[in-house]
Amino acid sequence: MAASVSETVDAFHRGRFQILQPKGRGHRAGIDAMLLAALVADQNPCRVADLGAGAGAAGMAVASRLEKADVTLFELSDEMVDFATRSLRLPANEAFAGRVRVRQADVTLRADARRRAGLLDDHFHHVIMNPPYNDAGDRKTPDALKAAAHAMTDGLFENWLRTAAAIMVPGGQLSLIARPQSIFDIIAACGRRFGGLEITLIHPRVEEDAVRMLVTAIKGSRARLNFRAPLVMHENASHAFLPEVDDLTNGRKAYPRTGASEKKRQETSALGAG
Repeated sequence: MAASVSETVDAFHRGRFQILQPKGRGHRAGIDAMLLAALVADQNPCRVADLGAGAGAAGMAVASRLEKADVTLFELSDEMVDFATRSLRLPANEAFAGRVRVRQADVTLRADARRRAGLLDDHFHHVIMNPPYNDAGDRKTPDALKAAAHAMTDGLFENWLRTAAAIMVPGGQLSLIARPQSIFDIIAACGRRFGGLEITLIHPRVEEDAVRMLVTAIKGSRARLNFRAPLVMHENASHAFLPEVDDLTNGRKAYPRTGASEKKRQETSALGAG
């Protein structure tokens, strides 16, 4: 009898990169990770931190699309660190593997402990995150690896965004994907750390409620919050992605911030790229 397969090799960006993922358990990266990666639209040399990176799909998607991006994947789980590390050794990832590193770290660490874990002060131009999004009251999964990746803890956004603000250069961009129900927690956690929030609600179809939201913000900005036009995934009863979404999830285009706030952030990033 053949041994059961405990992992899969999954292709993203139409085969431009691959990651190893656990099969039948744990968190498996998909569309959320690709939409998150599309929020990084920086053509300058830049340093990117992927907090809670899992197997590294979002961070690797950024490195795959942006040739000047240097990416660090921060992940707490021993097992997921191993998946990310082995994923970088896949031949399909050779083009960017030298610009991506994996660090095992608890992203809620503070002060010297945080810095010793590689989460350096005022270092990254972009911080991306797809934090655990299930409410603690939701039905619990018996899969411990999945539970760790999906179940929110008290003060999650406050703790993660505190770290994001500490490790980011002034004018750097925070990008995250979350459930719409977390909007108040995210705004509160941004506080005076981040401004110029731009929020995009993601709807499966035009007449269906939003199931996710994309959020970007700028460290130190005092610009007002802006709700962007909603992003609709599918047309009517179809399961095929609409063209704009297909371009975003397959790395053919980015989803840049709007207007003057993006121009200012790009200028700040260029000045701090050294």
